Amino acid sequence: MSLNILTIYLKEMKEVLRDRRTLVFMLVMPTVLMPLLMILLIGFLVKADKKARTEELPYAIFGAEYLPELADGFYDETDFKKVTIESTDEIESAIEQNKIKFALVIPEKARERLEEGGHVAVQLYYNNASMASMVRNRAGNIVRKVNNKFRSDRLASLGLETTEQQENLITPITIEEKGTAKMREMLGERLGGILPYLFIILCLLGSMYPAIDLGAGEKERGTLETLLLAPIKRSQIVLGKFFVVFTTGVTAALLCITSIGIMLSIKVKDIPGDLELHRVFASVSVIDLVLIAAMLVPTAAIFASLLLSISIYAKSFKEASSYCGPLNLLAIVPAIIAMLPVVKLDWYWAMVPITNISLAIKELIKGTMDYRMLVAILGSSVVIAGALLIFCTKWFERESVLFRE
Repeated sequence: MSLNILTIYLKEMKEVLRDRRTLVFMLVMPTVLMPLLMILLIGFLVKADKKARTEELPYAIFGAEYLPELADGFYDETDFKKVTIESTDEIESAIEQNKIKFALVIPEKARERLEEGGHVAVQLYYNNASMASMVRNRAGNIVRKVNNKFRSDRLASLGLETTEQQENLITPITIEEKGTAKMREMLGERLGGILPYLFIILCLLGSMYPAIDLGAGEKERGTLETLLLAPIKRSQIVLGKFFVVFTTGVTAALLCITSIGIMLSIKVKDIPGDLELHRVFASVSVIDLVLIAAMLVPTAAIFASLLLSISIYAKSFKEASSYCGPLNLLAIVPAIIAMLPVVKLDWYWAMVPITNISLAIKELIKGTMDYRMLVAILGSSVVIAGALLIFCTKWFERESVLFRE
């Protein structure tokens, strides 16, 4: 880096760091807001899961006299509360008004049918709009217990006394699962799409306001003309500004990686599930983290070049901000594509900008990265970033762009 570029860099960096918005997006958001948001999200999920499994469920049952074993099964459970409703016609309104969570309707002569070896269909009414609802599972567990009792009695009458004999008759062929995926790979498949999305968005946001301020902001303040009169090549001015925007974007992304990593290592024990997540996170090596950070370097360069080009073209801070809106979509959509389960890293997706970075980070988290593709992804991203930087430099040299009427 030449002395002129370094001088421009230090001068612009000093001014950028005085801007509160830059400090928020470069420092506060990745180190405080994002980890805090994830802590709140994990806490909310844990609390919601616990509530859905343990909250008292008011219910109504019709035809209890036709199958008293099932009615007693709900009555004996302390987390179910029986509510009296006049008729089945009131079930839907009672559920809508939250008087009950579910209702069971047992058909007539249900027990007689079961004793004769017949089948009984018990109707379950509940609000199935909520994906977080555990009503169906919890009510189904009670029904399954009673169902298993009748089934065991039937099989015992056939001379099958032991549980093993009964299971062998009911399920003569079973599947013994032998999953080949490692625990880290399973976790990476679930979280590997979300984390790259956060890194890329923060990389963009960390670059946006400094870029707007260093181009359109200087036009509004009237300091751009003074800078252009200095005995410095315009390409050096662009490079000095570019490195400032690039620095803020990379810093935001790296701080996000560090803070989220620290937060997850502390809060991982609170995440619901049977996976031993602390061991999974421990398996992510320092080399993997370095490679993830390396993926974000050309990404930050791409965003810095694009944002600086837009800012140089805009006449005002407000105009530059409006132009950056579509760029947000250009960054978000490719990152979202990488979250789709049908999209896997191959040689085709390795050439798609932003999406390839997201997929590469996902594979690094899973521990299944094909390092030949990693070289291709880094290489193509560096080429794109270099081409955009050259465009930005040429763009800055045009008087019609700098001084639009």
